[in-house]
Amino acid sequence: MVEEVVIIGSGPAGLAAAIYAGRSQLSPRVITGTALGGQAATTSEVENYPGFPKGIGGAELTRLMQQQAERFGARVEIDEVVDVDLGQHPFVIKTYGGAYKTKSLIVATGVSPRLLGVPGEDKFKGRGVSYCATCDGFFYKGKSVVVVGGGDAAVEEAMFLTRFAAKVYLVHRRNRLRAQKVAQQRAFENDKIEIVWDSIVTEVLGEDQVTGVRLKNVETEAQSVLAVDGMFTYVGDIPNTKLFEGQLELDDRGYIVTDRRMHTSVRGVLAAGDVQERVLRQVATAVGSGAIAAMEADKYIAEIEGRAYPERKG
Repeated sequence: MVEEVVIIGSGPAGLAAAIYAGRSQLSPRVITGTALGGQAATTSEVENYPGFPKGIGGAELTRLMQQQAERFGARVEIDEVVDVDLGQHPFVIKTYGGAYKTKSLIVATGVSPRLLGVPGEDKFKGRGVSYCATCDGFFYKGKSVVVVGGGDAAVEEAMFLTRFAAKVYLVHRRNRLRAQKVAQQRAFENDKIEIVWDSIVTEVLGEDQVTGVRLKNVETEAQSVLAVDGMFTYVGDIPNTKLFEGQLELDDRGYIVTDRRMHTSVRGVLAAGDVQERVLRQVATAVGSGAIAAMEADKYIAEIEGRAYPERKG
């Protein structure tokens, strides 16, 4: 059986693509990847997505998106893609659970957290080093933690951690934050948050668990030790595009190059969400790009089948 469209990724971009492809009667197959809901599902609260004036948890939002996609006929497979062959058509997608042929492909594989790359970081993963406050915040009830970063994710997750931790240090390498002003103001007004300016983490300390981090002031080069029970890092992302190296055009940072209609360098392959978006990585932009990708996939299928678009089958 040849699929009409396979969607790799189950974050907002992938699920939005599934909703639109489902409504176009393409019966999309969604391969979730390692994290159902993508990074959005690990976000404590999404406050700026239209339609939710009081905000909504990231996990709840992506759960509702999945339900909506399945209502329109999407088939969500909890599996991971291990290989793709875009040199033949239909395209071949291999997962741990099997292999699929598809007329069109939507890549919505998102990004992964960038590591600090300092001594002790790898050693203490899962033992005090985390990249997901929503996942691990509860374990630091009444304790002290450090959050590394100065963007929206760092500030928002620092705020979330104050629900559990007694003290949250926010370490940023510059003398001002990059997060949105409203998020900054909340952090400044929170008594549990202390911002450590002009500083970087140079080492994670501990024996069996994290006991602290070594800091260096980038202006004075003075070093100090900050005693904490855990470290949460938000210093950027790396696009999940290793599968597509040598098959799709990537930019100098590894993001998939697309045009305004989400077309990649291979006809019939679209990309949506953070894996191709470098300007504003938000749920709203991911959803928009996913919708465009699905409509363009439908148009492409109609073209290769000699149908007039937007004529629907059935």
